[in-house]
Amino acid sequence: MAARKAGEVHKKYFNRNIRVKTKGTSINLVTAADTEAEKEIVSLIRSYFPKHNFLAEEETYKKIDSEYTWVIDPLDGTSNFSYGLPIFCVSIALLKNNEPIIGVVYDPMRDELFSAQKNCGAYLNREKIAVACASKLKEALLITGFYYNRGKDMVANLERIRIFLSKRIIGIRRLGAAALDLCYVACGRAAGFWEFTLSPWDFAAGMLIVREAGGMVTGRYGEDITLKKSFIAASNGKIHNAMLEVLK
Repeated sequence: MAARKAGEVHKKYFNRNIRVKTKGTSINLVTAADTEAEKEIVSLIRSYFPKHNFLAEEETYKKIDSEYTWVIDPLDGTSNFSYGLPIFCVSIALLKNNEPIIGVVYDPMRDELFSAQKNCGAYLNREKIAVACASKLKEALLITGFYYNRGKDMVANLERIRIFLSKRIIGIRRLGAAALDLCYVACGRAAGFWEFTLSPWDFAAGMLIVREAGGMVTGRYGEDITLKKSFIAASNGKIHNAMLEVLK
């Protein structure tokens, strides 16, 4: 319900020439859709769970004594959104003691709702989904992303792209919405995804969805992911080690 309400906010503002602001760096954008969608999500969830914590992209919320935390990206793909490119989503995860137990990612432009509950599988609009069957890199379509850093991480990622392409993989895409990228791995539209730096609201929901669809999500060296800015490598599992060999 909360994800769909945020999607209504997205559609209300999309292609309406809304004001775009920057935060932190001149290429990190925020719009009225970001802030309004976050308010809608937090307000609705709080009406049911007033004693839960919130970790979200746009606002800082007072921490309370609770084992539950909602991790929210009200509009993942703001740059796409602000330019009228219809590739963006809302991402919501519920964590219990820092472990994702529920994940929802909603793409309002395609009306695609990806969801997962721990140990209960992953779904796209109530239909169960599974990762791609590619067993070798040469059978893989991959997705990557670039954080706002335009320094050494960008250079390093461009080199990884070169190496992957030299292995004659099917191709590489850069879509600009990490939560959707992870969901596309979960439903088999890509065999793997990586990005050098993502915030927890970018990956918390998508990580659970990938895992519940039969895939893997780790750090750069195969380590577990923690609730902080992280290198994210996701795959169907079968090509994970081969991906990590390139990414290390």
